[in-house]
Amino acid sequence: MSQHYTVIGNYISPYVRKVLACLELKGLDYEIDPITPFIGNDDFSRFSPLRRIPVLIDGELVLNDSSVICQYLEDKHPQPSLYPADIARRAKARWLEEYADTYLADVLIWRLFYQLAVRKHVFHEPTDEAVVRQAREVEIPAALDYLETQLPAEGFIFGQLSIADISIAGYFRTASFVRYAVDAARWPRTAAFVQRMQALPAFQKLARLEDGVLRIPVTEQREALMAMGAPITRETMGSDVPRHGLPRG
Repeated sequence: MSQHYTVIGNYISPYVRKVLACLELKGLDYEIDPITPFIGNDDFSRFSPLRRIPVLIDGELVLNDSSVICQYLEDKHPQPSLYPADIARRAKARWLEEYADTYLADVLIWRLFYQLAVRKHVFHEPTDEAVVRQAREVEIPAALDYLETQLPAEGFIFGQLSIADISIAGYFRTASFVRYAVDAARWPRTAAFVQRMQALPAFQKLARLEDGVLRIPVTEQREALMAMGAPITRETMGSDVPRHGLPRG
């Protein structure tokens, strides 16, 4: 019998995208409760004490944090491998994953996407234009300058597709929802890398669902995804009232 997993988390999230890409690339069966952390109910709080996504449920086991989840899937389903076999390369891949989940997340998601999309459309709060300007003019360029030294002119970072490639590309996909694109003249390796990753079948499959709910209110996305054939859970931990999660540390 094939393994069946449940994922809690929205398709738009880069953290969720990373986990879904791993599941897709490993050919694993799953269903998803596509909520954002902002509309999670009290049951969600019990499954995710920090009120963050994604959450992976495997029988009685509940796991939080995308990096923990992806490593668990790799350990349980080692083929096809998404982590380099060489220990030095594996360590470097984990570092790049961590860099993506911290610095790229901060500048592309919290200082750009959250300000321009979530604050406006979920919480009906004004955008902090100073935060967005600082991100666009200083912090994102600093990230791109670093990535330009790490990414290959062709193919994947370590020759074969790895968690590092998946992690980095996912953040630029979400940033594109607020019309951010890498300047190919200034950062040609990064721009080409993002294009290659987004052309992969697993990313294309997820992109179809992402695009289908991009401009739909979060409380209506579940029904829209079901209509598109997404593997939606029978029950949801979503609610109708958005609330902020715990402060980020």
